[in-house]
Amino acid sequence: MNEPLFIHLDEVTSTNSYLKNLSDVKSLEDGTSVYVDFQSAGRGQRGNSWESAKGENLMFSTILYPKGLKADRPFIISQIISLAIKDVLDNYTSDVSIKWPNDIYWKEKKITGILIENDIMGDEINRMIIGVGLNLNQDTFTSNAPNPVSLKQITGDSYNVVNILTQIIDRMLSYYAKLDSPEIIKAEYKASLFRKEGLYLFADTEITFLAQIHDVEDSGLLVLKLESGETRKFAFKEIKYIL
Repeated sequence: MNEPLFIHLDEVTSTNSYLKNLSDVKSLEDGTSVYVDFQSAGRGQRGNSWESAKGENLMFSTILYPKGLKADRPFIISQIISLAIKDVLDNYTSDVSIKWPNDIYWKEKKITGILIENDIMGDEINRMIIGVGLNLNQDTFTSNAPNPVSLKQITGDSYNVVNILTQIIDRMLSYYAKLDSPEIIKAEYKASLFRKEGLYLFADTEITFLAQIHDVEDSGLLVLKLESGETRKFAFKEIKYIL
């Protein structure tokens, strides 16, 4: 495989949309990435916007063409990119974890959001575009986004965007090469989960309740064990953490 291409843009509405449009007209290598100084319409999970001061953070999208990956198993790619980002951040600070399904947290604060968009052909995933917003060098956050933090706020140091991006893509492709060993990826993901031990408050569409993380299924469903011992399964948007 050739080295992935990194494309830098000053400003774009969405790196995911830009990379999707580019891949529609041009053949791209796995790991080809677009990073930008400012994204005017950046999106997060649950339809949230993403606050980022121009040039201070790492906002990028990368592309993968996972041969043979079934359409009902995209979650392994979510695990891969989450682990890659956590691994890189672990080089600079401690207390980094993955908040199911794929937010990256430092202690109780969010440092990275991920948005993955899939194209399906038949019963397999043909293309995946992974959008990442990593709070890198921003000193203050002024929007009503919940509990953001940047790596600079944690350590007091500033970071080179391209250096961090290169490390993340290298780690992502290293995990990607292990797609035939999903049990290894799953074990590392589960060991990295936010609040992986103990009882915590969760809320579904009706009530708030105490539960502990019991498992994460291959499909991405979160399995919680309630105080009663009962286990319940939740898809994304059916459950949220009470922080």
